[in-house]
Amino acid sequence: MSFVVELSPAAEADLERLFDYLLDQAETTEDLDRAQAAIDAIRATTQHRLAITPFSFRKTAQNPAQRELIIPFGGTGYVALFEIVSPSKVVVLAVRHQREEDYH
Repeated sequence: MSFVVELSPAAEADLERLFDYLLDQAETTEDLDRAQAAIDAIRATTQHRLAITPFSFRKTAQNPAQRELIIPFGGTGYVALFEIVSPSKVVVLAVRHQREEDYH
């Protein structure tokens, strides 16, 4: 079975926020490329992993239908909060860097 994976407007805003942060921190053209690669990795990983096995990721304390996907990137990574909303659909609710304390 395959799930449809959608990003909520809040998750899209998180990706823009993360990208803007990476651009602000960029010092070289390689850093600019890495900023785009990070966002591409988040999008690709959420689409691929959640479409196949959304039930295999850790549950959140707030809601048993909500789970978190760890997305490795470089020395750290990102965390995507998602909800399994139906037997065939997953919605990514938020995305944050692993070093951030909580979702925004």
